[in-house]
Amino acid sequence: MSALREAIDAAAQQIRARLPAGAAPTVGLVLGSGLGGWADDLADRVVIPYRALPGFPTSLVAGHAGNLVYGRSGGVEVLAMQGRVHYYEGHDLPQVVFPVRALIAAGCSRLIITNAAGGTDPRMVPGDLVILADHINLLANSPLRGLNADDVGPRFPDMSEAYDLKMRMLAAEAGVDLGLALRDGVYACFFGPAYETPAEVRMARALGADLVGMSTVPEVIAARHMGARVLGISCVTNLAAGITREKLSHAEVTETAARVRETFTRLIDRIVEKLGQEERP
Repeated sequence: MSALREAIDAAAQQIRARLPAGAAPTVGLVLGSGLGGWADDLADRVVIPYRALPGFPTSLVAGHAGNLVYGRSGGVEVLAMQGRVHYYEGHDLPQVVFPVRALIAAGCSRLIITNAAGGTDPRMVPGDLVILADHINLLANSPLRGLNADDVGPRFPDMSEAYDLKMRMLAAEAGVDLGLALRDGVYACFFGPAYETPAEVRMARALGADLVGMSTVPEVIAARHMGARVLGISCVTNLAAGITREKLSHAEVTETAARVRETFTRLIDRIVEKLGQEERP
């Protein structure tokens, strides 16, 4: 057994040991900047600080609580990460993606990965929620770099459907149910922590990106490496640099995320409910 497989399984075992007897979560969530409040409303909550789990790094960025939360949403058992760490914090990419790998090993074969993002399309407005159709990795690095752990995933994982089509359709249906105008979009991941320059935003737009941010892509690559299905959702917290004359700040990111919390919560609740229906024969 590879060292990575051993570490993933050890973390998953610690997660399962802290859950109620008979618990079997099948949906995992990564809740990005300012969006972690969704997990506060789960039924039968069990809160596990990241520091209590082997291999879980802790973020020092505002809006990332650093807890893994077990609970039920509409009867569906979930594990929700309240916050994530980022490459720009100095972590290696294998560290950044390790919690997602542990969630998958703990039974979460379907992941909902969320983020706060800047919109490159002038027609977007802060508060828009966007279903990710694809991404562009501008990190010049990958969490799969180096020797492959064949007992974790294949050397060359297919990324032609990084974001699961069926899950995207379920999310779109959830939006219709709630009367929300959800868009599809492509997310470009930059290195950070400095916000993108106007020229970089124009480049991203020319490459086909509707959104820019500093997360998500590494976790999606690692999840697909392990065979998990992924749904990505961006909350547009601001228009990217150069789209307007407004200066960018993290305070704006967290303020916008807080403003759309109710809408975001309703959408995630409905998506998780539909994923629960998907499980039933």
